[in-house]
Amino acid sequence: MSALRAFGRFWYDFVIGDDWKLAAVVATVLLAGAVLIASGAVPGWLAVTLIAAGMLAGFTLAMAVDVRRR
Repeated sequence: MSALRAFGRFWYDFVIGDDWKLAAVVATVLLAGAVLIASGAVPGWLAVTLIAAGMLAGFTLAMAVDVRRR
C-alpha cells in the first residue's frame, strides 16, 4: 500500500507542483480548447491562438494574485 501511496504522491507533486492555481489554469484552458476544437466552433489556427492567449492571461493573473498577497 505504501508503494501505491508513494506513486500517487509523485504524480500529485509532478502535476500540481508548487502552485495549484497554475495547474488549474492549464487544465481549464486545455479543456476549453479541446471543447472548441471538438465542436468545430472555430478553425484550428484560431483555437491555438485562443489557447495560448488563455494560458498567458491565466499565468499573469495567478502571478498577480501571488504578488499582491506578499
